[in-house]
Amino acid sequence: MVAGEFAVLEPHQKLAVMAVDRFVYATLQPSNTNQLTLENFDLNNLHWDFNNQEVNVETDDSKVLFVQNAMTVALTYLEEQSIPTHPFHLSIKSELDDGAGKKYGLGSSAAVVTAVISSILHAFYPEKAIPKLIFKLASITHVKTQGNGSGADVAASSYGGFLEYSSFQAEWLAKNYQELGSLRELLQRDWKYLSIKPVSLPQEIYVCIGWTGSPASTGRLVDEVLELKRHNPQRFQQFLDQSEEAVQNILMGMRENSLKKLFLGVKQNRRALREVGDAANVEIETQLLGNLCDIAEQLGGAAKPSGAGGGDCGIAFMPTKAKASELLKSWEAAGITPLDIQPTSYGASLLK
Repeated sequence: MVAGEFAVLEPHQKLAVMAVDRFVYATLQPSNTNQLTLENFDLNNLHWDFNNQEVNVETDDSKVLFVQNAMTVALTYLEEQSIPTHPFHLSIKSELDDGAGKKYGLGSSAAVVTAVISSILHAFYPEKAIPKLIFKLASITHVKTQGNGSGADVAASSYGGFLEYSSFQAEWLAKNYQELGSLRELLQRDWKYLSIKPVSLPQEIYVCIGWTGSPASTGRLVDEVLELKRHNPQRFQQFLDQSEEAVQNILMGMRENSLKKLFLGVKQNRRALREVGDAANVEIETQLLGNLCDIAEQLGGAAKPSGAGGGDCGIAFMPTKAKASELLKSWEAAGITPLDIQPTSYGASLLK
């Protein structure tokens, strides 16, 4: 997440999001029996079946839930189109976290769901699966499984690159999913709140991502900030206005190739997030995230928490390669782990 966190949960609020070069790989191979393997969790060759538009995996391990629901949505969509399938072995491997199991908060569930949907469509769908179709099916899966979320991480996983994004609104999607009789009807309906537009970062800017070493509970943080909307709607609206101005400046900085406007917007969004956290009595900008941002600003850049905050990652934009290198060294000295992660243009793609 580049900017617009929390606000994007409201209709027509914009968020800037980027895809990064850490990937989830889904390998689908024909098999005599239906099997599922989640390599990172050592869940191997689990049998599954698809009956009455529902995939059931023979395990009690909840780690398969997102994958199971993604398979359900993809196979139901194909069944509605009268597209035949055959038994297959689906294997999932993620490189979003490190080998020791450290979780960096990179939207792993969105990437997993997108990879599963994409692999099944690539295997059976007669036409090339476009990002919009992958995104919508993956979003349906995510809301079906989690019940909330903006879908921005799903968009980044589906499309790749930098995106200007307005959410479909989870409540709207859940309501329509329950009311309509088919996925085809839901896909054909106007997703009236949704907007996805590609944008580009100024060429001379350098992106740095730092990890604070403490995982964050996005769901809890979102719930607590939304409590402010119920108890103090005027203050919450003030936050929305601040976020909108910040995101607009960031997007203008991208479109006009202006580092000045982009840096201004990042700093504005940092302040808006910190202040709404204070108002909601929740720590969005932890001490280490604050240090991460302060160091970047002292070196002539701009930085902010990325995502819901409360831990996990911060993102910084630096004006030169030398300043970016200096920033990474300063982060390490301050106990912040620089991540070898960069923006990528790749979304859901078929590897051959």
